[in-house]
Amino acid sequence: MTGTGYSNVARRLRLPLGFVFGAIYLLVARPTPLLLAIGGIIAFAGLLIRGWAAGHIVKNDQLATTGPYAHTRNPLYLGSFLIAVGFAFAAHWTMLVLVGFFFAFVYGPTIGRERDFVRARFPDAYQEWAAHVPLFFPRLTPWSGGARSESTPFSWPLYLRHREWQAALVFVLVIVWLALVAWRVVDVPTFGGMAPADIP
Repeated sequence: MTGTGYSNVARRLRLPLGFVFGAIYLLVARPTPLLLAIGGIIAFAGLLIRGWAAGHIVKNDQLATTGPYAHTRNPLYLGSFLIAVGFAFAAHWTMLVLVGFFFAFVYGPTIGRERDFVRARFPDAYQEWAAHVPLFFPRLTPWSGGARSESTPFSWPLYLRHREWQAALVFVLVIVWLALVAWRVVDVPTFGGMAPADIP
């Protein structure tokens, strides 16, 4: 399979696999209150980054280089990564390995495909942006160069248009469920008599 073919498959499987892994996670995750608190903070940071990005991006119309896009070229995926890392940490450290593989082999090709699309659509602006802003892991200080160097404020209409509030709603529901499990308010059966938290 060619690189292009694989990236197409990864793009199509990204959401279905995410839903499948998410459902399995809710069935097997047995967080402790402490791990849930730490993981929840990490995941919440990811949610904030995704929301921040959603309020700045105007897809296909202009190249977003302000807000979180002045720190990383893929803040939405960075936010998703932190959400996955946070929830994985809350369940058990072994799930962090699964998150790493999933993002490397599913999200990695998708990021590459979208990079090529944006670069072709905004060739000059993208070249300058890419020279100063990393692809994924963010720089600490925002880049202030480019044609749109002025600060662009966060837009709530953009946030709502991109329906990022749905991610916030799912986050709250998952946190509530995991809290009920962590404090043993609900009795969820284990598999084989042992929960993931029992694994050393």
